[in-house]
Amino acid sequence: MDRQTSHLWLKRCLYVFLALLIMFLHLLPLDTQPDRWPFPDMLIALTFAWVLRRPEYIPIFLVAAVMLMADLLLQRPPGLLAALVVFGSAYLRSAAPGMRDAGFMAEWTTAAVVIAGIFILNRVILAILSVQQAALGPVVIQVVLTIAVFPLVVLLSQNVLGVRRVSVSDPGTRGARA
Repeated sequence: MDRQTSHLWLKRCLYVFLALLIMFLHLLPLDTQPDRWPFPDMLIALTFAWVLRRPEYIPIFLVAAVMLMADLLLQRPPGLLAALVVFGSAYLRSAAPGMRDAGFMAEWTTAAVVIAGIFILNRVILAILSVQQAALGPVVIQVVLTIAVFPLVVLLSQNVLGVRRVSVSDPGTRGARA
């Protein structure tokens, strides 16, 4: 196995590790009091940041497996949010090459629209199926906090984990379009 392939698999394993860590921390009973503020969906923010930065690091099947596991562990309707995140990731994957030169604000805005769309579609589908849902207020706060934490996730991914945007000058990028 060459160096480039091993680096690719190392980043994929890192994504799975971070996803499991986020789910583990979410499941820990750190406080017995009910939450006043909902926690941002760090898993969606991490997934979208990595898909926009380096789509080859997290293929669609990996996003589907991680999000389905999150649905099952976090006792959400199995597969619904996972499917919506997969569709959102596929859209962002197709938009990522065009955003290479657009700047961070365009990337953040696109991710924000996709995040809001996922939460709206999730809520609408659950309402159509008559599934009991959380109150609208905390869900809106969670969406806003997820969008607000996205730049921090991008900053940590880029500076700490080395997940940088693909550039034309990168000699060893696989799957990157010029």
